[in-house]
Amino acid sequence: METLEEVELCFPQLLNTSCQKPKRSHFEIIMSYIILSSITVLTTTLNLLVIISISHFKQLHTPTNLLLLSLAVSDFFVGLLMFFQIMLIDGCWYLGDIVCVLYLYLGYIITSTSVGNMVLICADRYVAICHPLHYSTKVTQKRVQVCVSLCWICSIIFQILVLKDNLEQPGSAISCTGECVAVSNNIAELADLILSFIGPVIVIIVLYMRVFVVAVSQARAMRSHIVAVTLQGSVKVNVKKSEIKAARTLGVVVVVFLICLCPYYVVVLTAPDTLLIASSAAFVICMFYFNSCLNPIIYAFFYPWFRKCLKLIVTLKIMQPGSCEANIL
Repeated sequence: METLEEVELCFPQLLNTSCQKPKRSHFEIIMSYIILSSITVLTTTLNLLVIISISHFKQLHTPTNLLLLSLAVSDFFVGLLMFFQIMLIDGCWYLGDIVCVLYLYLGYIITSTSVGNMVLICADRYVAICHPLHYSTKVTQKRVQVCVSLCWICSIIFQILVLKDNLEQPGSAISCTGECVAVSNNIAELADLILSFIGPVIVIIVLYMRVFVVAVSQARAMRSHIVAVTLQGSVKVNVKKSEIKAARTLGVVVVVFLICLCPYYVVVLTAPDTLLIASSAAFVICMFYFNSCLNPIIYAFFYPWFRKCLKLIVTLKIMQPGSCEANIL
């Protein structure tokens, strides 16, 4: 049986109420700090570059880029929240019950908004590829601004309802001092599961599958047209590469989204109770957050204009007068 000397407490001065620190090797703790710190720096830096690029250069003020901007803002704040996750590496929360609830609440809001932004981006690409003639009339700057605003507002309101009990009574769910947990009822958990995971996944898969089918159809139609006027062998190679590239890009988007979000919701579904313990669920939460690090890579680094913006930002040329009018596209 362990003695008090063998057990590490979060608050040694509170012998009867303090939580125990989980036993972890020194190597495991150091590696956790390095990995989480790297993810945090990458997430905040990459998304900040996207925010500066789209906000500064007027040529990038388009409906699609406005969605990318909203996504980058939500993902940037996810990176900032990762600093609190780093504090939980030793399994203890030292900032009190109120800050704990605010941390969890902001985390829920920002991550759900990030997922919502991804759905909006999918819808934007769907209209652009499947209904190109109606894109300019259906997807306007004003409509996109309204959709983005509703995405943030709905996330805030929905998470207030999910974490209502925790916001009213901070710390009511903790079993010992040094714990940071959130509790919700079964209805709230089911609603969060459907609206934050199952629903978005279905929408993304359906839209992207439709986009993929249309893209392949267009590629084949183009091949048939070109075959009539050029050599058939060279055209086959080009079209095949185009189809593979389209499949790879769409596949990466869907697979990365599922890989990062599935572990979190699998843990939620299989958990024996309704508590989400931030310290013990650190891995799945970090996977959930890691998607925000990959978003700017998937959605922005694939665009040539981002590389041009990055060069102008790094060389500080954006500080020059009139740089916002630079030709980026």
